[in-house]
Amino acid sequence: MRRHLAVFVFVITLAAAILPAQAIAIKEVKTPGGITAWLVEDHTNPLIAMRFSFQGGSANDPPGKEGTAHFIAGMLDEGAGDLDSNAFQMRSEELAMRMRFEDELDHFQGALQTLTERRDDSFALLKLALTKPRFDALPLERVRSQLLVGASENDEDPERIASRAWMASALDSHPYARESEGTLESLKNISADDLSEQHRALFSRRGLKVTVVGDIDAATLTRLLDDTFGALPDTDPPVAPPMARPADRPGIQIIDRNIPQSIITFGHEGILRDDPDFIPAYVASFILGGGGFGSRLTDEVRERRGLTYDVSLGLLPLDRAGLMLGSLSTRNDRAGQALKVVKEVMQRFAEEGPTAEELADAKTYLTGSYALRFDSNTKIAGQLLAIQEDKLGIDYVNRRNALIEALTLEQVKAQAKRITKPDKLIITIVGRPVGIKPTGDQG
Repeated sequence: MRRHLAVFVFVITLAAAILPAQAIAIKEVKTPGGITAWLVEDHTNPLIAMRFSFQGGSANDPPGKEGTAHFIAGMLDEGAGDLDSNAFQMRSEELAMRMRFEDELDHFQGALQTLTERRDDSFALLKLALTKPRFDALPLERVRSQLLVGASENDEDPERIASRAWMASALDSHPYARESEGTLESLKNISADDLSEQHRALFSRRGLKVTVVGDIDAATLTRLLDDTFGALPDTDPPVAPPMARPADRPGIQIIDRNIPQSIITFGHEGILRDDPDFIPAYVASFILGGGGFGSRLTDEVRERRGLTYDVSLGLLPLDRAGLMLGSLSTRNDRAGQALKVVKEVMQRFAEEGPTAEELADAKTYLTGSYALRFDSNTKIAGQLLAIQEDKLGIDYVNRRNALIEALTLEQVKAQAKRITKPDKLIITIVGRPVGIKPTGDQG
């Protein structure tokens, strides 16, 4: 483990050293129409990248119509305003722009990339997609067919099955535990009217967050923001789902599948992103299971015993639930041994925490690699949008590394104990594991 981590630390330190050293200058732009955005000007190349999101996502899908937000994401470039699907796609190709949409549990995100010379026309086409989607019958049924194929594949994907079962065991009937991409049944029930209704609910200016990076100034962006988003309703975003805590029902659920490997998902309660101790907890989880070849779990389960190709465990802070979630896959005849080692490593980590050397190496890696998240306009826009969504503040980029550097070993040890509870693990396994029996009440 020390050899692997030393190589990674060297590479990351070198990469950080060759990146521009100056801090990112982020401007807050407020428009007359009440829209706020973060802007990073970069006139090096004639390119503009924008990321934006609306509060509310697939967790707000109507009951029985799971996959509605995912369906909308697939339909927004299939015709809008006076452009049918073919005309819309042709116009997008003429402009050489990129437009995409993605649903998440808590947010609905969009992205735009355009050349400066085609900026206004590209923003205008995005405006049509956001404000006047058509949801015409022919493209709707074509996209539905594609989504049904995806749902069918999800039903046969062992990793998806294990993850879905884990969420159901941990969160019962909470919206987070539903199939965000829809099921074969729910997707058939979604109509054009359903898409229109949910589109109106999600696409609200009050739930809008925007970041723009590239060849554009604040005055031009102010105009384009009001032009593009100003026609959206000034209404409250959808009501967030209730807060949730994973059930205190440790145990093992086995879902029988005749496959050569056991796919194991395991976890328990974590913490929320706004927890005052999130940074030391994050570093602790990185050392335990989130650091790839530098983590305790990878060292013990993969490197020393060869029980798996990949094992991970880390914090998953959703808006309404904090989770500590991990996964691994291993041969059926080694599943019992692999799970036993995972629990033993977690127990030692909870009792002892990281060493001073592990913490020092983690700090070097995490602070050095942070610059790599900002080596392109699209990456910068994505990072800044996530910071907005998490309400971390416009200065977080320039504070983040100092927060990690300031951590003491005692702080990280305390959080290691707090977030590592092998006796509380909820475990779902897809396959035919040897040496493991189902236990406990998995709901």
